Amino acid sequence: MQSFRTELENPIIEQDIIDLERKIRAFRDGTIHEEKFRSLRLARGVYGQRQPGVQMVRIKLPFGKVTFKQLLRIADIADEYGSGNLHLTTRQDIQIHYVSLDRTPELWAKLEQDDITLREACGNTVRNVTSSPNSGIDPDEPFDVSPYAHAVFSYFLRNPICQEMGRKIKISFSSSDKDTAYSYIHDLGFIPKINEKGERGFKVMFAGGLGAQPFLASPVHEFLHEDQLIPYTEAVLRVFDRYGERNNRNKARLKYLVQKLGLEEVLRLVEEEKIANKVKTFKVDVTAVPQPEPQAQQDYAAVAIENEQHYQHWLATNVIEQKQQGFYGVYVKVTIGDIKTDKARAFVEAVKPFVADEIRITQNQGLLLKFVRKEALPSLYVALNQIGFTALGFDSLADITTCPGTDTCNLGISNSMTLAEVLEDVIYHDFPELIYEKNINIKISGCMNSCGQHGLAEIGFHGSSLKAEGKVVPAVQVMLGGGTVGNGYGRVAERVIKVPSKRATSVLNYLLNDFKENNQEGETFHQYYDRQGKDYFYQLLKPLADLTALKTEEFVDWGHEETFVTAIGVGECAGVVIDLVATLLLEADEKFGWATASLNNGAYADAIYHTYASMVSAAKSLLLDKSVNSSTQAGVIREFDNHYVETGEFNFGQSFSDLVLQINKNEPSEEFARIYHEQAAQFLNDIKTKRTAELAN
Repeated sequence: MQSFRTELENPIIEQDIIDLERKIRAFRDGTIHEEKFRSLRLARGVYGQRQPGVQMVRIKLPFGKVTFKQLLRIADIADEYGSGNLHLTTRQDIQIHYVSLDRTPELWAKLEQDDITLREACGNTVRNVTSSPNSGIDPDEPFDVSPYAHAVFSYFLRNPICQEMGRKIKISFSSSDKDTAYSYIHDLGFIPKINEKGERGFKVMFAGGLGAQPFLASPVHEFLHEDQLIPYTEAVLRVFDRYGERNNRNKARLKYLVQKLGLEEVLRLVEEEKIANKVKTFKVDVTAVPQPEPQAQQDYAAVAIENEQHYQHWLATNVIEQKQQGFYGVYVKVTIGDIKTDKARAFVEAVKPFVADEIRITQNQGLLLKFVRKEALPSLYVALNQIGFTALGFDSLADITTCPGTDTCNLGISNSMTLAEVLEDVIYHDFPELIYEKNINIKISGCMNSCGQHGLAEIGFHGSSLKAEGKVVPAVQVMLGGGTVGNGYGRVAERVIKVPSKRATSVLNYLLNDFKENNQEGETFHQYYDRQGKDYFYQLLKPLADLTALKTEEFVDWGHEETFVTAIGVGECAGVVIDLVATLLLEADEKFGWATASLNNGAYADAIYHTYASMVSAAKSLLLDKSVNSSTQAGVIREFDNHYVETGEFNFGQSFSDLVLQINKNEPSEEFARIYHEQAAQFLNDIKTKRTAELAN
């Protein structure tokens, strides 16, 4: 591994990148435990692939916003360090694949030259903050939520309260009650509101999530004032960090904390925690995300449109009026979310004369162009058509969302990418009239974990397998009836039946033909599904689940030639728990060092939280000596009292709980920060003394 040094002007970012390089070296040298290193690289956007020896790098783009220059930079990076492909994700990120671990610091430094980060794109952190892609131009929005999404991203990036949580936190901002950012499946979902005084605020949806066990979020505030957005979110994260599960990653999301303690108790803890917040009120700078400048008014040259019917369909399905009079937004459908780098460059070159310098990545893996003048639409259409970017039916039945599945993901069970392409072909060829059907969405995931959001689709599929004739058959679980209702309410799709993957095309034909024949006038798919009932669809699709006469090709997955075998690796969506005493003591020292640096810099709230975290890590290290492995920070504090304070091995003149939990009983003042820091220093010294004596014996 060659030595690398960055020349970035921002010392915090520079230190981040140099630190990643050092950690990679330490991992190569064997001085950092493999699992500890995994959690470190994940929090820096570096994610293991299904293929050994290479990484997926996730680029964090808050609310999906990217400029022409940034997109070109990402394309250059994908060519130099990856496979020359950009993958758009359901969280409005861009992923590149097949990257060497040793080159990730250099890659990151080059991205940061255009203000693009990898920090906290993966791992047990606040993931990319998403928003409705049309925020800022949506005619239905009470106000533009983009500055608020940006504020949440900025405030919690590198924030000590959310660097090593039990699992990830996902946050969304919808632009209106239509809830196109899916607040109901997020840990925190915000929907903009104006109260009777004309003040801005948000309806707050709490503790939703998809995954293998979906939970719909609960409404906890009908109106949270805009100045309380950051303080409220901070208090929630503090509670989740302290009480959230850390050992069993399958039970470590916020939704499970609510299931365990009850919603009322979790909300009580949130209120109790507010005293410790860095800020009690936070005025969001609404000018932080300015609207991009439209192209100047001009006379556009006449263009020849070869297929007028296709153009009219494109206008109807891919073009929307903005709230800014005279301007239009243009959606670009991107099949399976993949754009080759040469196409990305051609795309930027094609659209630059006609659109503002801001592209939004959409949750269904497409792109939104903004501020197109009406008279520029024919020219833009021709330019996009020449490079293959005028596929019809954006966000319709024909626009299928999918995760990478077995192409690159460790957790993929069966193929999702090729399946999505095949199903789109079925719709375009057999049901072309349904490109206008925007009340039915199809979403596919390669496993049950719902990265492709199959759980919120009207028609969803997730990868699975079946056994027949002594062999394994690639399969899909068919999910029906999910989707958005609006204003924070949604539906989770129901599991209906499992069929061989190669029969998914028949599943779609059966469903759509039945819908065309049996839905009543004006009836939505939800109404049709509810009227017919789950068993109706089970009986409809049951013939496709018959495994008595399987064909040879049904033992081969989509996009493959070899006979199917299940090969599931270890998932990395959350970090892993490190139960090594020495590692925990090193972590405690490192966190205490951060506390000292923050204290010296006058960042008292940060210093207090780092101090708290150092004491919890140190306490956990000693508990392991007694084979006590608590799954939450609150549990560590409680068990340290049980096993060390009540036995007399440690004497603080108070309980360990009272010592440590001063954090949420005091304002984050300089005085408290210094006293707390001194107490922690003494505690860490006592821990090390005891540990040294135990090792000597």
